[in-house]
Amino acid sequence: MSWWQETVCYELYPRAFADSDGDGTGDLAGATARLDHIAELGADAVWITPFYPSPLADGGYDIADHTGVAPDLGTTEDFDRLIARAHDLGLKLIVDLVPNHTSDRHPWFQDALAAAPGSAARGRYLFRPGRGASGELPPNDWQSAFGGPAWTRVADGEWYCHLHAPEQPDLNWRDGHVRSAFTDVLRYWLDRGVDGFRVDVAHALFKAEGLPDAGPGQHQDPLRNHLMPYYDQEELHPLYREWRAVLDTHPAPPGSVPPQDRLMVAESAVFDPARLARYIRPGEMNQAFNFAFLEAAWDPQELRRVIDTSLSAPGGGSVTWLLSSHDAVRPVTRLGSAGRARAAALLMLALPGSAYLYQGEELGLPQAFVPDDRIRDPLWERSGHTDRGRDGSRVPLPWSGDHPPYGFTAAAPERTWLPQPDGWGPYTVLAQAQDPDSTLALYRAALRLRRAHPAPDPTAAPRWYSAPGDPHLAFGRGALVCVVNLGTRPLTWSTTGVPGRPVLASGPLDGDTLPPDTALWLLDTPDPQGPEGEHDGRIH
Repeated sequence: MSWWQETVCYELYPRAFADSDGDGTGDLAGATARLDHIAELGADAVWITPFYPSPLADGGYDIADHTGVAPDLGTTEDFDRLIARAHDLGLKLIVDLVPNHTSDRHPWFQDALAAAPGSAARGRYLFRPGRGASGELPPNDWQSAFGGPAWTRVADGEWYCHLHAPEQPDLNWRDGHVRSAFTDVLRYWLDRGVDGFRVDVAHALFKAEGLPDAGPGQHQDPLRNHLMPYYDQEELHPLYREWRAVLDTHPAPPGSVPPQDRLMVAESAVFDPARLARYIRPGEMNQAFNFAFLEAAWDPQELRRVIDTSLSAPGGGSVTWLLSSHDAVRPVTRLGSAGRARAAALLMLALPGSAYLYQGEELGLPQAFVPDDRIRDPLWERSGHTDRGRDGSRVPLPWSGDHPPYGFTAAAPERTWLPQPDGWGPYTVLAQAQDPDSTLALYRAALRLRRAHPAPDPTAAPRWYSAPGDPHLAFGRGALVCVVNLGTRPLTWSTTGVPGRPVLASGPLDGDTLPPDTALWLLDTPDPQGPEGEHDGRIH
């Protein structure tokens, strides 16, 4: 079994993780100094979001140099120290590959603006003449995922495509220069020792030939994403087979995983299980993020449907589970309570496959309010100030103390990357590390138990002890059994037919009664002591 099939991967957003130099922005040296927190949590790997040079029109996903390090985050040597420290701690390191678009400050795009229509420089992007009598209308009806048209007109009258912000022009993946350049990007980071790549918007690189209209309702029904002419095109898969061959054969430097064990995970917003499974066929990606699970309602029938369809879909990789990311509303806020978020964490971590955690999730952070004048997310402007965007989940992590900046930086609170709320003292890592009932303690205990009791087959469906229609979910993965009460009434878990003895609960229990919005883990093993460390988790 490969390491990634059951991995717990921690997403690190560098500008909001830890600041080493007192400028108010998190950086690579700060991340290196705080990697112990991730190792002590019990994660197996770290995914670090873009740290490349960027004008920050979209939180670093508008990249001006795919093989550089942003000056405000450090140097190439700082990255080398980060990866060396991660490997010393037994952590794999995954970096973001952002191939759908570049920054509009990228040298390629600056060359394209200076070049004539039809030139090779423009051929790297999707430039087209407009419609209308004088080309005054966009080439088609495509809409940006951030709101407004997916086209911007340049001085000579042509238009360029951007499925996100205008500062993120989309690349033309039928251009041979683009294709070969990104193969070089893969090799560059492999030479530096990375263990894999998270591929940003992996479903969007190729657009349908002729760029046909998409029709009404764009971005309104995720279940129709694969029907859009700018998503999920068949040409993606030969490209990913090429990349897989690079990862499988490029020499590995000391400390990194062997070539055949490198990870490639798709951020692919394709919600049809059969079509999503195409990204993880043998010879392509290893994993694809399971957004259907992240977006599922707190409902036993919906969650069971998502779990069953995810695990039964064809493909070759393990299923990934996630509750949050830098693009999502934090679980405490989205699900409606800290209790539900804690129960959801035990549900996710009990499922077979891999789990992705987003920094701050292990502290139970709620979505933060960011004042209008501090919002950075382009969604705010593109929506006409109706969508506050994702900044509320990107607020710097609180480490210690009772007041901002909570040990994140030596800078004054007003200089932090994004403002931190008052009242976050109880959420800090230091405060929670000293509280055996904290969310951090719960995650640490859960990850210890999960590691001690791996799933026999991370691709197999769990053993269900609950029936469709029940107000609770109950299932087993190997020796670990999970019961989650999603109903409105207390549940007598001992009558549900689940085997084992209780070892961890997301909230207080009353004998064998499981309150609503509470999860319980049991161990079905013959030895009441079990492996060393089994009883580190608390039963409340």
